[in-house]
Amino acid sequence: MRNHQKILSALALFGLIAGPIVGVADDDSHPFATHHYVIQVSQDDSARWTLALNNAQNLLNHYGPSDVEVIVVTFGPGLHMLLKDSKVAQRVQSIAAEGVEFDACHNTMEGMAKKLGHMPVLNPAAKVVPAGVVRIGELEGKGFAYLKP
Repeated sequence: MRNHQKILSALALFGLIAGPIVGVADDDSHPFATHHYVIQVSQDDSARWTLALNNAQNLLNHYGPSDVEVIVVTFGPGLHMLLKDSKVAQRVQSIAAEGVEFDACHNTMEGMAKKLGHMPVLNPAAKVVPAGVVRIGELEGKGFAYLKP
């Protein structure tokens, strides 16, 4: 386990981060998928969130949940999409139940914590990753198609 993963795991153990901690990739989460997409959400704009969620749902509908892997990566102001009480929280959970992964940037969470005085509380469907931009780059390196609605 890398150092940043150990730190995130320790924070989760003490309840400082809501949601599961993941590493750089869940390579076996969709072992038979032949199509792979990463969707960037970096704006605090509910219309953009809806568009990103529509994109994810359209990919699921077109290819079928077993043939497509969709990962939505949020960072910066876009992390607000994955807050527990966001306008799209129920829809995020619904689409996550169909197999879409929602990643929250830990770097952004730390920045928000400085302003809030505590770590932001995430939607239970969210997974914390060390850095959103790094996650996107790594996924692109693995052949994921990049979308930014």
